[in-house]
Amino acid sequence: MPVKIILPYTQINNYLYYYRAGPKIPKGHARVFWGLDETDYTGVAVVGLGKSNLGINVLEEIHEGKESVRAAAAAGCRALNALEIKDIKLEPLGDAEAAAEGAGLCTWYYQGLRSKQKRETLPQVSLYGEEGQEEWQRGIIKATAQNWARQLADTPANLMTPTIFAKEVSSTLAELGIDVKVHDKEWAEQKKMGSFLSVSRGSCEPPKFLEISYKGADNEPPIAFVGKGVTFDAGGISIKPSSDMDEMRADMSGAACVAASIKAAAELKLKVNIIGLVPLTENLPSGSATKPGDLVIAMNGKSIIVDNTDAEGRLILADALCYAHEFKPKFILDIATLTGAMRITLAGAATGVFSNNAELFETLKKAGTDSGDRVWRFPLWQCYTDEVTKKVKAADVNNVAKCKGGGSCTAAAFLREFAGNDVPWMHLDIAGVMGPGNDELPYIPSGMTGRPTRTLIQFLQLLSCAC
Repeated sequence: MPVKIILPYTQINNYLYYYRAGPKIPKGHARVFWGLDETDYTGVAVVGLGKSNLGINVLEEIHEGKESVRAAAAAGCRALNALEIKDIKLEPLGDAEAAAEGAGLCTWYYQGLRSKQKRETLPQVSLYGEEGQEEWQRGIIKATAQNWARQLADTPANLMTPTIFAKEVSSTLAELGIDVKVHDKEWAEQKKMGSFLSVSRGSCEPPKFLEISYKGADNEPPIAFVGKGVTFDAGGISIKPSSDMDEMRADMSGAACVAASIKAAAELKLKVNIIGLVPLTENLPSGSATKPGDLVIAMNGKSIIVDNTDAEGRLILADALCYAHEFKPKFILDIATLTGAMRITLAGAATGVFSNNAELFETLKKAGTDSGDRVWRFPLWQCYTDEVTKKVKAADVNNVAKCKGGGSCTAAAFLREFAGNDVPWMHLDIAGVMGPGNDELPYIPSGMTGRPTRTLIQFLQLLSCAC
């Protein structure tokens, strides 16, 4: 029989529940009891929600009530799963959508090609009762989308090449009626995407360029989402240290978030139009790889000195940002695991954001407050642009700055040269929240996180409501 997760015992009028619960259950913790409801359920997990009626904490920039529900739902599901209980009924806990997010995220993790003998049966979680069905479904859609991003990011690089990624995304999104075009190397050459193609030279895997089109609104210019799709990043000739290089299988997390958020937009039937642009390549060293000091030409004609081949994400995004302008978008948003400096600055607490439009950022900030996956704005000051332009003598721009510090800011300044100033633009640096094993969000297990997929979905929802 399934097990039901209920509200904290302090909120239950049934004296039997109160009597057996014992000491107060701390926030985000769970306790499992047996024999409380012998008719329908073998056991009950009681969870701690903490203080009631919590809202937005302005200083923390987070909705504490929703986060408490996500954490409590996850704690209850984990407690039951640890006891080999796989059929779980979950009460709304005051916010069915947040409960579904917490439960949906905590009960999934990447198992890959693990043998059948060692594969864990993941629990099935459903809503208890009829209250909050619509909200529950929204939460499940968001959690499932993020789990897909986690799967794409955690899959080993030999099983998630540019070609395989393109096929996986195409087949999944096609089932939802989303149009996906997979462009090849010859197409990129015709578009004069010299910056993008320079990164792919060191690999025998052919580059791909995904063009995803979701149409949820009539006669509206699209939003352009651009996602970094480096399916493995060894650094090229500027090779990375071997320690933790395996994590670079997830250097396409930006691409995964773009695909996952568009998938959720379709399932939620959001009234927005989205163009998703995903340049896909590996970045490897070889005799044909781009060398430090080489010069390449981007789609907009700007020349780039590549002083560091490990600063490759900005090179593939440069051409994708240029191409985005052909769709005459409302605004452009790019998302990338771009700089180690961002991981040092924010760790896994938030996504770093750079934008030339304050109103656009405030909408994204609100989305992060609601989703529990926060964002934090950084400056796009001229001094950072000067570091990658004025100090360059042999080209228009350098792919790395010569100054010490400010690595995330100078990387954003580089991208600004290709995003332009005539269209609102946001750059999301997700290097810190990529994973693996961050403990910042208690409802996401170890492994790659798929963050900030739910923030992007919430952002699209806010835009859809504003239309």
